[in-house]
Amino acid sequence: MQKGIIGKKLGMTQLFDENGKVIPVTVIEAGPCTVVQKKTVESDGYQAVQLGFGEVSAKKVNKAAKGHFDKADTAAKRTLREFRLDDISAVNVGDILKADVFAAGDKVDVVGTSKGKGYQGVIKRFGQHRLRESHGTGPVSRHAGSNGSTSTPSRVFKGKKLPGHMGAVRVTVQNLSIVKVDAENNLIAVKGAIPGPKGSVVTIHDSVKA
Repeated sequence: MQKGIIGKKLGMTQLFDENGKVIPVTVIEAGPCTVVQKKTVESDGYQAVQLGFGEVSAKKVNKAAKGHFDKADTAAKRTLREFRLDDISAVNVGDILKADVFAAGDKVDVVGTSKGKGYQGVIKRFGQHRLRESHGTGPVSRHAGSNGSTSTPSRVFKGKKLPGHMGAVRVTVQNLSIVKVDAENNLIAVKGAIPGPKGSVVTIHDSVKA
């Protein structure tokens, strides 16, 4: 990974290319991010940079976090994320990274937390089909069918698709194209959709498949 940044999803819109073709894009407020910590192979066993994004009052962070920010001589940040970069020699604690670390045409991966759907049944959660709605099925047409074996193995195997909590998980969308970068306003327009609701925190980094 050569570069990465933290951002906030603002929503979707559309742009037009030079041929007049419409491109659906997600607009992300990327940065400014402060380098809060550098991790090296000698001290931590691996090399990475920790970035902070979003302002927060110092009285709203605990003592451990306050000491962490004081050591870096930076203001308290709402969100911290680590990026394992191939080369961190050019980055120093206190540096400010903005949207212009990326350029139009770059391929990136975007990581976010998907929208929470609450407790859902197997039809919405896994796309299973309904039971028939006549001839004695009863009021359970959207329930899961037979759930286990007989006396052997006398249990339900782990991983069986059952009703439960849906969404609110870490999701990575790979190989998206950056359509436009507005360095002045710290905005990045990424082609297509990214996970999470408006206002959620996402991370952008070089595509691992590019």
